[in-house]
Amino acid sequence: MKETDLKLSDGRTLHIYDSGGSETDLVVLWHHGTPNIGTPPRPLFPAAARLGIRWVSYDRPGYGGSTPHPGRDIASAAADVAAIADTLGIDRFAVLGHSGGGPHALACGALLPDRVLTVASVAGLAPFDAEGLDWFTGMSHSGVASLRAAAEGRTAKEAHEATAEYDPEMFTPADHAALSAEWSWFGEVVGPAVEAGPGALIDDDLAYVAPWGFAPARIKAPLLLVHGDLDRVVPSSHSRWLARQCPTAQLWPRPEDGHISVLDAGGSALEWLVASANAVAPPRMNP
Repeated sequence: MKETDLKLSDGRTLHIYDSGGSETDLVVLWHHGTPNIGTPPRPLFPAAARLGIRWVSYDRPGYGGSTPHPGRDIASAAADVAAIADTLGIDRFAVLGHSGGGPHALACGALLPDRVLTVASVAGLAPFDAEGLDWFTGMSHSGVASLRAAAEGRTAKEAHEATAEYDPEMFTPADHAALSAEWSWFGEVVGPAVEAGPGALIDDDLAYVAPWGFAPARIKAPLLLVHGDLDRVVPSSHSRWLARQCPTAQLWPRPEDGHISVLDAGGSALEWLVASANAVAPPRMNP
């Protein structure tokens, strides 16, 4: 995995990860959750190698090696991703996000329609102002408290994070089993994400509950929504709402899964991304 830093025109730095590959590989731009750094998901590397996938990802602003972007919204991810793709000489690509990465993947699909071939969101959030969606129903008590604090503004969110503690009840037994096995990988991306403090996490949560800067219904590329019905971090009602709003969406409900164990469907999601991208641009994804 090659790691580089990209200096943007506004003076910020983005820390980029690139697995490399052949010219015919499908580039999948990974969007990480909260709080994570951007290292692509190692448990999915075998499936990606089999399918001919090149991973590209980055630390979202404020995480890892990327400088903060004060006041960022979800839509701002699209400009950052476009800059990364331009720097790496990538024309078209797929996007995949998990949890908080889901909205950022949707932003790329909606705002970069000429570049994004296909979109997948796994256990991702719906907009805070989603009409007809009871946004908090089904969330763990700790999740509700955290995001309600964000909705009150930065000062309330900072005060909440000053005393917040890890809540194991946010995860289902299936999640805990996954975290003890293949998805113990999260231990490698959560610790480094919070080493410098909760600032990036706070920026993420403030962005989730603010206007996103785009409507998911604008996505024209094929869209896959994967969600565990037992998810206590992001209730499955969020993906069901998105599926009703987005004309190109397919919904894969996972009746026995929670927020982490749903990633066991990641290999199948990658297969879907490749098949859908080939249907959109069959000859070659990247010149």
